[in-house]
Order: sequence, then structure tokens, then C-alpha cells
Amino acid sequence: MTHEQPAPSANGILAASRAIDPVFTGSPLIEQQPANAELGLRLFAKVETLNPIRSFKGRGTDWWMQNEAPGDHPVVSASAGNFGQGLAYAGRARGRKVLIFSATTANPGKVEAMRRLGAEVRLEGGDFDAAKAAARAYAKINGCPFVEDGALRSIAEGAGTIALEITEHLSQGGISLDAIIVPLGNGALLTGIGTWIRARAPACKVIGVVAANAPAMKHSWETDRLVSTETADTAADGIAVRECVPYALDCMKATVDEVWQVSEDAISRARDFSLSHYGLVVEEAGVAGLAGLIENGGFKGRSVATIFCGGNVRVPAP
Repeated sequence: MTHEQPAPSANGILAASRAIDPVFTGSPLIEQQPANAELGLRLFAKVETLNPIRSFKGRGTDWWMQNEAPGDHPVVSASAGNFGQGLAYAGRARGRKVLIFSATTANPGKVEAMRRLGAEVRLEGGDFDAAKAAARAYAKINGCPFVEDGALRSIAEGAGTIALEITEHLSQGGISLDAIIVPLGNGALLTGIGTWIRARAPACKVIGVVAANAPAMKHSWETDRLVSTETADTAADGIAVRECVPYALDCMKATVDEVWQVSEDAISRARDFSLSHYGLVVEEAGVAGLAGLIENGGFKGRSVATIFCGGNVRVPAP
């Protein structure tokens, strides 16, 4: 138990994999030899950008919504955009109202996508964590369920189905992973994946990657205490968090081997790399794992996986 809530489990991930809307599951796991040659290792990339919301978030939000009791109050959350799209998609499928708080600086394309899927979006606060504080306050005052990404078991278990699919796919070819490199924002993706890997592929290292300009989760994990930063000034808005999520930090203690940080330059290089070698447009947070491999090196000659976890890029204004 952690924070009065059980930690994610492999059995929960297995159950989620059988129930999540299949539009979000079964995503491609790709390998490109020129990319391998340049990196000096064997890289398997799980592509989560091809579903209706162009990110992995639909897995966790769908599984959470399935386990949430019906109600008349709207579901309230905060999002930089992708998590909100996942909630909106799940809410629309079940006739549940969704209210998302986003920062005034949020990607306009992501805001429009949330609204297009049926969510009400309110822009409050200068960054994600300020928007989350506003969402939490609104939910408390109005008696609404507050959904915090990274703080709920079912959301992590939904995300963990990615690792289940990776290990099942590779096992068919007799391939064992040496490491899996995972973008780290609020922590649901990392803890869900780490939970499955610890249970089913314990020899594989689990490594989270934060932006160097948004290191709260890395510092919290390294010091074993909740660390906040004054800013999270990174182009990778999906991992731009200033405040550690306590539940995720507790789960990380048992599921994570290392946390890396990457520069803005490495993130930019990784976006270019994904386009040139895989033909994929991936948003900054979505290539954080790849950026970690580019900047930190390591695992030469080994088999490694990462997740291209979002493709909702910021489109320049005309």
C-alpha cells in the first residue's frame, strides 16, 4: 500500500490489457537498422502516436473510467493536453462530462483537441502545476471527482499495458531487453511500465528520463523526499512538472533503477532523429527516452526499448 492506495500490479496490468478500448492497444513496435547503427545498440520503439488522440494516455484514462463509479458531477483534472484528451475521449464514450484545467501557456492545438472531444477546458495559471492547483480547488469546492495523472493505480496500470505488449512481442523472437527508457512527467507511464518489467522481465533495467529544466521528479527520487522547483521551462510540455506526485514517487522506489535528465538540445536532436530514421513526427516529451540514449550513451551493443509516447506537436502560428 502507498498513500492509502495499492501500488500497481502485474495482474492489474493484465486485466487492463483485456479491457481497454482496443483503439489504444496493439501499437507498433518498430526497429530501424540505420537508427541502430547510429546509436550503437538495438532499439525497439513503441509507437503510441497513431491512435485517435495521438498519445498513450488513452490507455490509462480508459481503464480509470471503467473503474470509476458513474456520477452526475463532471470529472475534473489538469492537463497539458494529452491526458485531457484521453479523459475527454473516455468520457464522451460513456456520457460523462469532463472539465480540464490547462495553463494559459498550453499548446493551443492540444486545447482545441480536448474541446473537440467534448471536454470543457479552462485556462488558469502560468504552468501545468498552477492549473492543477486550480483544478484541485474547483473539484473540492464543487464535490467533483479529481483525477490526478500519476496519482492513481488504474492509470498507471493502463499505461503499463505498453510494457506487456513489448515483452510479449519480443519474447516471440526470443529477445530479452537489457533496458527500457521511459519519459518521466507525473510518473504513471514509468511506474506502470516498471511494475510490469519488475514482475515479468526483472533483468531489464527501468530508466526514467526528465527534462533537465524540469527535474523535480528526478531530485525527489534521488533524495527520497518531495522536491519542487520554481520553474519547468522545457519545450517538452508533457513532462514539464514542478511538483513531484507523492504516489508516483512511492511506486518508483520499487520499480525504477535510474533517472536521467536530458538537455533541450538533446530533446531537439531526438525529434530530428525520430523524423529522419523512423519517419515519425513525435512531440518533445515523446522523444525524451530517445534523447536520453543520444545524450547519455550507454547500453552499447545491447537491446533497449523506448516509447514514442505522443505526437501532438505545437504548430507554429501562421
